Amino acid sequence: MTCLINPSILSADFSRLGQELEAISTADAAHIDVMDGHFVPNLTWGLPVVKRLKEVSPLPFDVHLMIEDPDRWAPAYAEVGCESVTFHAEAATAPIKLARSLREGGAKAGMALRPATAVEPYLDMLTELDILLVMTVEPGFGGQAFLDVTLPKIRRAAQAIEGSGADLILQVDGGITSETIVRAAEAGATCFVAGSSVYGADDDLEAAIAGLRQAAASVHRH
Repeated sequence: MTCLINPSILSADFSRLGQELEAISTADAAHIDVMDGHFVPNLTWGLPVVKRLKEVSPLPFDVHLMIEDPDRWAPAYAEVGCESVTFHAEAATAPIKLARSLREGGAKAGMALRPATAVEPYLDMLTELDILLVMTVEPGFGGQAFLDVTLPKIRRAAQAIEGSGADLILQVDGGITSETIVRAAEAGATCFVAGSSVYGADDDLEAAIAGLRQAAASVHRH
């Protein structure tokens, strides 16, 4: 089982994002949180900034859209070359149509669920997705504590993915540390978004990434 580590640049130094992307070059992808100040209370960056960062990034871009009306805005992120684009189930009007549009645009299609959003209503569309993101904090701000209440949902999602035969990444995002990553991996997650536990690692970001990867892999080896 491959364990993917995607550091979130939400915890990076915004004044030097190019260098901050270089500093996580041993990761599997850079997680790019796009927030519009409406779907979530925070505001980060939009398409022009993401497009420019993509041009200088050593890593693939794993874009997480915490925005209203992703049906309208998400395909543009695929068009500028982002390797995966994840929209929120709670915000999408036509999630299957949107997922297909993202795939047609050359990106992996991802769908995210807030902590209180059940996975069961979406199980029939797993084959339309490449990534299912279970939020392990309320989306909007970095540095929050992992919500253990999401672990049963991660387990159910993992079982459903296995039963569907879909080649799907089960991603978790929020409060991921060397301790909580073990619990999430045990529940069946395979891709881990970590922000403050990587960028707060005393400038040794590669060691932080390696530590998270080792902790998750130790679960899947057993």
